[in-house]
Formats: sequence, C-alpha cells, structure tokens
Amino acid sequence: MEPALIGTRLASAAIGPILKKLLVSDGPGAGLTGGARAVRLSSLVSFRGEKRTLTEKDVRKLAAALVERSDSGPGEAPFPADETEAVVHTLGTTLLALGDLDMDDVQAVRLGHRALARRLRAAAPAPDGLSTDSVLYLESMTEWACLHILEFFTQRSTFIARSLVEQTRGQAELIAKVDALLTGTAATTAQDAAFERRYLAHLAKKHGSLTIYGIDLHHSAKEWPLDVAYLSLEAAGPAEPTTPAPVRQELAKTHLRADHALARHDKVLLRGLAGSGKTTLVQWLTVSAASDDRADGMAYLYGRIPFVLPLRTLTRHGERLPGPDRFLSAAGCPLTAPEGWADRVLAAGRGLVLVDGIDEIPETERGRAREWLRDLLSAYDGNRWLVTARPTAVGNDWLARDGFTDLALSPMSRTEVATFVRRWHRAAGPEAEPYEQQLLDALRTTEHVAQLATNPLMCGLVCALHLDRRGYLPRGRKALYESALSMLLSRRDRERGMGNPYGIDLDAAPQIQLVQRLAYWLTRNGRLQMDRAHAESVIAEAVPAMVEASAYSPDRVFAHLLHRSGLLREPTTDTIDFVHRTFQDYLAAKALVDHWDIGVLIQHATDDTWEDVIRMAVGHARPHECAEILRELLKAADAAEDRRDQLRLLILAATALNHATEVTPAVREEVLARAAELVPPRTPDEARELATVGRMVLDLLPGPEGLGEEEALMAVTTATHIPSDAAVPYLARFARGSTLRVRSQLVWGWQRFDALAYAEAVIAVIDPTDLHFTVVHDDQAAELVRLGIAPDRLDIGIDVSAEALRDLLAACDPHMLFLTRGGEDPDLTALAGLTRLDTLSLEFPYAPFWRLSDLPSEAPLRTLTFGSWPEEGIGALRSASLLRHLTLWDAHPLTAHDWREATLLTQVRQLAVANVDLETLPEDVVLPWISELVISTHDEETPQFEKVVRAFPGLRAFALFSDPGHEMDVTSLAGLEGLTELHANDLRLTGTEHLSPTVRIRT
Repeated sequence: MEPALIGTRLASAAIGPILKKLLVSDGPGAGLTGGARAVRLSSLVSFRGEKRTLTEKDVRKLAAALVERSDSGPGEAPFPADETEAVVHTLGTTLLALGDLDMDDVQAVRLGHRALARRLRAAAPAPDGLSTDSVLYLESMTEWACLHILEFFTQRSTFIARSLVEQTRGQAELIAKVDALLTGTAATTAQDAAFERRYLAHLAKKHGSLTIYGIDLHHSAKEWPLDVAYLSLEAAGPAEPTTPAPVRQELAKTHLRADHALARHDKVLLRGLAGSGKTTLVQWLTVSAASDDRADGMAYLYGRIPFVLPLRTLTRHGERLPGPDRFLSAAGCPLTAPEGWADRVLAAGRGLVLVDGIDEIPETERGRAREWLRDLLSAYDGNRWLVTARPTAVGNDWLARDGFTDLALSPMSRTEVATFVRRWHRAAGPEAEPYEQQLLDALRTTEHVAQLATNPLMCGLVCALHLDRRGYLPRGRKALYESALSMLLSRRDRERGMGNPYGIDLDAAPQIQLVQRLAYWLTRNGRLQMDRAHAESVIAEAVPAMVEASAYSPDRVFAHLLHRSGLLREPTTDTIDFVHRTFQDYLAAKALVDHWDIGVLIQHATDDTWEDVIRMAVGHARPHECAEILRELLKAADAAEDRRDQLRLLILAATALNHATEVTPAVREEVLARAAELVPPRTPDEARELATVGRMVLDLLPGPEGLGEEEALMAVTTATHIPSDAAVPYLARFARGSTLRVRSQLVWGWQRFDALAYAEAVIAVIDPTDLHFTVVHDDQAAELVRLGIAPDRLDIGIDVSAEALRDLLAACDPHMLFLTRGGEDPDLTALAGLTRLDTLSLEFPYAPFWRLSDLPSEAPLRTLTFGSWPEEGIGALRSASLLRHLTLWDAHPLTAHDWREATLLTQVRQLAVANVDLETLPEDVVLPWISELVISTHDEETPQFEKVVRAFPGLRAFALFSDPGHEMDVTSLAGLEGLTELHANDLRLTGTEHLSPTVRIRT
C-alpha cells in the first residue's frame, strides 16, 4: 500500500491517541529551561524506567491496533495477509527502539520525522523475509508515527512550544494539511510513488555504466559498472586564499569533492574542460540518488528525484526549452509520468535537477537558457541544481545573483591519474597487466606523456594506446588522436577477430573522411546531435564520390560507421552524435582545414565552443596555413573592442602554438610577444585564463625581481594553475621574501603538484609567519611531519585520513585550525592533545551532531565556528571561560531554546549568525554583552534590524554579509547608540544619514 493510502486510513484523530500511550504524561516536563539538563528519550517513553506504565507486550498490542486500523476500510490491503503477524512484530520492535536512541527530545525535533524514522529503523532489527509491500508499509507507518511523536514533544508544557513548532515548520499545521491533502489525492500519490520506483530503476540502469575509452580493444567489455569505474575528482571555487579574514572558513569550503558539492551548496555551476568528467559526474549523482546502495558521503541525495537534462538534446532542433511536464520526453526517457508528477516533485523540493552542457548550445541561445533556469528557480524552492559548462562558456557572474556557487573541476592529480591507470588495466584484463607499471613509470618520468593524461578521457586514450602499441606512445595531442582514430577505425575489429559484421572493409582514411562530414555539419550548425535521417543523407551524398566506399550501399556504410567505428552512437532511436565532444572537434577541425574555411574559423574565434576546433585546426594545418590562422587571430584581437574578447583571442593563439606541427620562428615570436602583453595579468580571472596557455607561459612570466605585490600575486596565481611540474622551479623563486598574500597563494598551490617535489622546493623554505597551510590529502600531511614544519594555522580537508590528522596535529599543535571531517560520526580524538588552540572551525557536512567533550580541555579556545550542532547544546559552552568569538551561521537553525541557552554565554563578545536565525529570537532575550555582531543574509532577505537593536543594545561593531549589489536601508540601526563601525560587503546602503556621525561605514 502507498503512503498516501495509509494516510487516508490513519488520519490524525485515529493515530494520535494510540501513539500518545507510548509517552509519559506531562509531569516533570522536558527539563529544557534554565540550567536543567535535557531529558533523554529513554525517560520520556512509557515502557522504560522504574515508573513505566507499559510493558513490551503492551507496545506490541498498540502496534497491532495501528496495523488493524490501517488494514480496515476500502481499497487494497497494504501487505499480504499471511505476513500480518510478522508486520505487527516488526512494527512493535521499531517502536520499542524509541527508548534506545541516544538523543533528547529537542534533538529529535531538529531531526524531523523522516530522519527520526530512519534512526528508529536503524536501531531496530531489519525486517527478515518480508515482501516488498510489507517493507514499504512499515517504512510509511514508521514515518507517520514519528510525525505524531514529534508533535507530542512540542506540546509539552515546558518545551517552549512556540519556538520549536516554528523550527519544525509548524508540525501541527503540517499534519492537518497533509491529512487533507492525502485524503483528497490518495490515488494520485499512490500512482506517483509507483511511477517513481519505475523511473528510478530506469535511471539506475541507464546511467549505471561508464564507457572507458579504448577498453574494448581486445577481450574486455566496453562498459564498466559506474560504481567501480567512477573516480571522484576535486572541485575548487574561483576565490584564491589570501590573508586571514572573518570569512576564512568560507574560502576553505571552496575546495571539495565534486560529488559532495551539492551537499554543501544547493545550487552549483560546475565548470570543466572537455573530457574532465562533467557528464560522468552527472551520471554518478543520478545513480546515487536513484539507488538504495549509496557510496560514502552520498546519503544526502536520499529521497531526491533526478532530472537529467542534457541541453544538447533539449535544443536539438532549436525548440523551446521544456517545462517540468516535458522534462522526461525532451531528454529521451521512454516512460510516461502521471499528469503533473514532475511539478509535484519540484514543488515539494524533492528534485535533483542536472542541467548538463551550457557550452553545448550556441552562445546566442545561452541567455534564453538562463531565463529558463531562472523561471524554474523562482517557481520551485528546496531543490538541488547542478549546471555544467566548459570554463569559458559563461562569465563568472552568469548565475551568481541566482545563488549559484561557481566551482571548477580541478585537473587530475598524480595520485588520481595513477588510480585511474590501475583501474583501467584491471578492467582491461590479464593481457594489460604487464603494461600497467610501465605506463605508471612513464607518467612519472616522461613529461610529454604526463602532459597528455590530464583528465579521464585523455587518461583512457593514453592507456588504450599504450597497450595497443605495446608500450609506445605518440608525442602531442594531434598524434594521440590520429593514433586513436587509426586504432578505433581500422585495427580494432581485425585484432578482435570480428571480421566484417556489416560486409564493409574500409581503411581508416575513407572512414575519417565520412565521419568528419558529420562533425563538420554539427559544428557549423552549433549542434552536438543530429537527426539520424539527416546523418544518413550526409553519408549517402558522400559515398558515391569516394572510390573505396562507393562499392557499398550508403545505408550499409552508415550502419558500419554507427556501430563499428567506435566514434558514433545513437542516444535515441532517431538521433546520432559522437561518443565524445573532443572527437567531433578534432574531425570538424580537419574538415575545415581540408576545405580551407579559414573565414569560418576566425568568424567563430570568440565563441568558446570553437576553441578546441581552432586549436586542432592549427595542428592539422600545413606551415603556411598555420601561420595564416595565427596571424588572423592576432588581427581579430586587435579589432576586438571588448577586453574579454581580446584576451580570449590572444590566449587562443598562444595555446594553439602547442598544437602546431611546424610554425615559422617569426610567427611564433609574434604570437608570444602579443601574449606577453597579458603578463603579468591584471585580475585572478585573467591569471587563470592565461594559465590555459600551458607551460610555455612560464617563459613569459617575470619576477620576482621588480614586481609589486599585486603583480607578483597574479604571476604566482597563473603559475599555480599550470598543470605541469615545470611550474615548480618558477614558484620556488617566490618562496623567500614574498608578502603574505603571495605566500598564501604558494601554499594553496601545493595541492596541484607532486607533494614531495613541491614540499622540498617551496614549502621547506617558505616563511610560515601568519600562513594558513591548506592540507587536502595525506601526502601533504606526511611531508609537513617529515620536514619538521609545524604550522600555527592549518586548514585540513575532508580527505585527510584520521591517522594522518592525528600525526600532523601531534607534530604541530597549532593555535588556529579549520577542520573538515566526513561521515556521520566524525572522529575528533586527534584534538585531545592540543594545548595552544585559540581558533577552531569545525565543518561536518554529514554529521547532525558532534560532542563538545571532544574539544581539547587544556586549550585556550577563544574563537569557535561550527557547521553542525554540538550534542550538548550551545549552553554547555559556558564552561569555555576564554571563548570570545562564536560563529553559528552554518549550524542548524537556531530555536528559541538555543537563544535562551546563548544567554548563558556571558563571556562571548562577538557573535555571528544567519539572518534567518533572528526569526526565532524571543522578545525577552537580550544579550547586552555582545559588542560585535555579524549577520549573513542570502537571496535578497531583509535584515531584521529591529531585533538587532532590541536584543544587542551593547553593539559597537556590526557587519553584514549579503549577496553583492543589494540595496539595504539601515535607518533603524540608529537605535544602537554605541555603534561605531558598520561593515557591509559590496552593498548599496541607504538611511546612513540617520546614523551617528561617529559611525565609520565600510562597504
């Protein structure tokens, strides 16, 4: 039986009296006021303790009554009749587990009824031998029971009902609304649930495998299970670390695993180069949401319904982007959803919307795509959104005002490349085993090989070619693709003994000429897919003119290319595309050079979708053609009126040099001289863009002699983004005598290079004064310990193991620590021995609670920030007598009870909270000892200045962090008579004339 049907049979009036018997009467109360200890659940249930009124047998009778009531009435039975006794027993056991949960009633309410139900099911023995219907019934019944149990908690006389009812989103009102809604729409909801099971199963199957390019050369399967093949990559935010600041913890969060980004940010714009793994990440998120068996850290997707929206498919014919009712059909899903289903999912905030490939639609259509996204965002709250794009496809502020966090996939580290190579060779089978270590050695010692393997696509090709050529690899990207095409088009089937399945025997050259016609049409028309019928006509038109191919019928040639070339695929029954965008770009470039359409190339030079096409065209061109393309790019840069277009064209010309087979010295020097005009870059964005030129830009970068601080910082920023160990000697020149901002960038850049080489060249000699050392993996931690470096300030990432954390902290004993830990029960034992810790920031993305008792008892802790709630409540911090600065804006929303506990912290002088937390601030709570207040707001929230004036009369400094560019009226802050400083980041303030003339305003 579906949950909605259970709801119609168990409305509030029926289920309430039965469940209320599980709880003790409202005698002593919840014990949450003043300094009393919170009451554990074990003392609130009526079947535990010395004065219990129910036995376990009685609880099972109550369970039987619930089951009986839900089984009565019209409609289908919720589970097979012969399983009734087992269902009653399991439900009774689950309810009894309520007394075993290690939490109090406040924590239970914070969890919410669904999370509490999951905790109950985890604490009780798993159902054994029950049918699927019985298991689903028990899950739904447990959630209903928890919903009412939490409602009873909020009704206890001493529970401060109003604030906690607000915190739990008005449970009583919600129950009434849900009862009414479910009674009226039970059939629809049951139909939705049945469809969702089919839809999720379809997604799990469709996206549950990954193509590892080249792995089908001999006797291995072409596709590999995604959960085995997936390699989690890092994503980093655009902001670089600089000097310490009050928002340092925000910068620390801009570097994380890409598949965890949506756990921290509900809206993410993720950038990545071709082949960097953007679409694979979309697959991984989809499967993680659709499957019951989730990898570590992916539980945050529980209950999410994925909508996979590849833009190249949605706009294949230039049609209007779809609304929710057309999401499935537009993306090629064969299932038919119940009417209005997608709208209901998104309206409930259960959606996971994955928009893949902003760069894969023409630039002229991207504005329309942004408005489409904004319409969806304004209509549906609470969902999670991921949009992917190539790095230069859209500007840095493209979705900024819509609340999107801008992240970029980092190049694969040496460790990640090695992991990929090992997995690839295991998948390729025994014949590949002798070549694994040989390739790993080549990647470590041969620079031109290492330069090829920078992302999953290129790594796969390198592995395949290394095996195919028995340990020999071509030099350069163009040679790599030529070898790959030869391998795929002419040798693969022969070496696998496949014969000619379609009766076609063509060498690589005519096949390349045919498929490049398809690539040419797609690129000229700004598309990544084309109708199968049109593709067939393109091939049919070309075949008669080709001597070798004309012996076969065009339809057989097309079938051979589609099914045997390894380059084309059929995403739907009526469309074709290339297996990867890179192959299309390579072949389109070849066609453009063959036709010598240089005008077309230059015309599209500022279009980011053509960047790789132009670079590869330079690689295909003969020397005089290459020189002409490069000179035309320089002319276009001179004619460009927009600074961004000029930058793009000059950098495009410089990066294209890397692909040229032969270019005259004069042209090369001219291009490099023009690129040198960009050195040093003016902004971090320009620095990162200049780094795309590659290692040759290192010859252009000056310094450190003769550079000012800002120039040195931009030069170092550029070098830290060049994925080549050749950058390390250049960076080492800045390690001594540089300013704090430059040294901070050098330390941040460590994560991008070999840990040992960088540590010896840079980290071992850098001045550590006031530096935050960012440590994101165990190798970095080990190097700090080996070199005897004991940083005073540490940022330790989520992927540093507990063992490495313990060793590092034992060797350092820092006074400032920003710590991110994974898992639902973070291990903080490494903190126990710290004696100097002054500032601590804790970030636990997956842990609802942590224990204050794990903090070091001997440390002089003065500043504390946390992102999930201490189990003992914030009132327990009164024992930290030296605590002066407390940041709560990333913690669970504050309740009225939390605010009252905050009145116990009279030693605190600076407090940071979210604007939304002020909504629960009781009228009678006043904290006159707080002299500095920091408020963060988002999405154009109106700050609650009146509450600030009333509750914080002693304020001398007030800081407001919000989305840049908003206008805010601060007239009401005139009530703060002692205010001397007002900080606001990039905001337009009005009403400042009403403030005292002594108030110093900084924006």
